[in-house]
Amino acid sequence: MQKIFDEVNSLDKRCYEKFFLTEDILMEHASNGMASYINQTLSHKKSILIVCGSGNNGADGIALARLLHTKFDVNLYLFTTPKSSMSQLQLQRAKTLDINTINEVFEADIIVDCIFGTGLNKPLDEKSINLLNTLNSYNSFKIACDIPSGINQFGQIANIAFKADITLTMGALKTSLFSDIAKDYTGEIIVCDLGVQRVVYETNSNKYLLEKSDMNLPFRNKKNSHKGSFGHLNVVSGTKKGASIICAEAGFSFGAGLVTVVTHEELNLPQHIMQNHFISENCTAIAIGMGLGIFENDEIKKILQKDISLIIDADLFYSKLILEVLEKEVVLTPHPKEFCALLKLCDIADITIEELQNNRFLYVENFCKKYPKPVLLLKGSNVIISQNDKVFINSFGTQALSKGGSGDVLSGLIGSLLAQNYEALDATITASLAHSFSARLYDKNNYSLTPQDIIDGIKKL
Repeated sequence: MQKIFDEVNSLDKRCYEKFFLTEDILMEHASNGMASYINQTLSHKKSILIVCGSGNNGADGIALARLLHTKFDVNLYLFTTPKSSMSQLQLQRAKTLDINTINEVFEADIIVDCIFGTGLNKPLDEKSINLLNTLNSYNSFKIACDIPSGINQFGQIANIAFKADITLTMGALKTSLFSDIAKDYTGEIIVCDLGVQRVVYETNSNKYLLEKSDMNLPFRNKKNSHKGSFGHLNVVSGTKKGASIICAEAGFSFGAGLVTVVTHEELNLPQHIMQNHFISENCTAIAIGMGLGIFENDEIKKILQKDISLIIDADLFYSKLILEVLEKEVVLTPHPKEFCALLKLCDIADITIEELQNNRFLYVENFCKKYPKPVLLLKGSNVIISQNDKVFINSFGTQALSKGGSGDVLSGLIGSLLAQNYEALDATITASLAHSFSARLYDKNNYSLTPQDIIDGIKKL
């Protein structure tokens, strides 16, 4: 996994004070990182348009123009007059090479956005909005310097943002790049070094970007085993029976030795899925909430009080009963609407879904500060997983997963790993990654993915 930082100004300052690197040196490395990517990846392109603002993000762009001069047809568009000392210095250097500056933007082969960077702290004016709309309309290959212009330090977009194919971010990964809203604008994210390697530039962090290598699949290495060796998952079924059946199927496919649906009526289940009216005596994990609908509160309360690993989803986030388990190490998997309901039940916040989506990390951190033991997985384009003060981001999600039943599969995967004696956080991280990478294996139209397709993909990981 990779570290993520809320801000990097302190990291830059550390470079100045500890490693005796100047602002100028860091900027040269930033621009050289962009130039190296363009030279190595886009050498077949001919024309490049670099759009610069008045601050240090613009200075990066002007320095880039100097480095690409003669290798490409470089065109420099100064959207605003350079104001920072570094942008003025870089412009002086560029002028010595007679780099072409233009008065109007055009559809170049490559467009580099160096307008605002992470320093954006106010809504865009009409002129800026019109510029970004124009740039977004071009069929150019689009690169954002550090962060797409229009996204602020919190990952919010007030009006519009530059829609990049790739974001070349400087020094370290920033939290703002991983908001749900930002995902449509960042494209692929690559970190450029700033004079020292990332391992030196970076300090401690409580936020991490998950990688495929963080997925610890439940391979069976012990030969002397039986079905009881791999746990027994119970899935509590309510009025919406389909959800619990999907959850049970997913759990069985992810390694649980036994899976039982707990129900008060006879269901038409696959032959390998058992059913019972009560929690099994040898149960090692319980999945509850998905498809629960109307269920006797007293019975739910008894289930929640059992000393067995729990994965909780869906309908229970609207019930005060959930308050009884928040002092335990349970797994919670709400989508944004459900999380808003949970925040209200917990007296943390009474907010709209829009407010949550604009401040996902803030509200996740507020919840985990009040309830440090549960593992929280907040669903979204970029899944946030958190326990206590640690935050992990799964950025591998795809729009194909935006279907009914996808969440039930995820619950089954987590429940299966809990049943197999995974720690709650490890189970949640592995299941979330498996869920995402299974969807990525799907080779048909992305609108056609079904829960069964995800389950089938799990078997191929």
